Amino acid sequence: MKSFALIRADDPDKVKIALHDLETYGHMQFSENPKNIGTKYADQILTSVMSVTLKAECCAASLVRLETPPGAAISNLKKIHPPAHIIIISPRHDNIYEELATNYDNFPDFDRKFTNVPKERKAE
Repeated sequence: MKSFALIRADDPDKVKIALHDLETYGHMQFSENPKNIGTKYADQILTSVMSVTLKAECCAASLVRLETPPGAAISNLKKIHPPAHIIIISPRHDNIYEELATNYDNFPDFDRKFTNVPKERKAE
């Protein structure tokens, strides 16, 4: 059974790190490349799946289709501490899962490359 991982964070680099952590430390297998989704849409998915009110809007979001079964993905996610908010969406989340499965190929690919922008140093 396939599932999706929705990654929300306050900056794109944290989403990139979280995607890396899911593969490396969470031992999750991605079916396809992660997709870039709108932040407001990601927030709507969160509130719908979790049935909670939104505490803070995200500034970057990604969606990835997983080969890893949803139960194993949730179990593995509990063992790692990525720098982003991640929720697993399974077929159990009927309408949202179907909507994401139908529209997944329409989302643009998420750029996982880090940009090397040197940080300014404080004057000594």
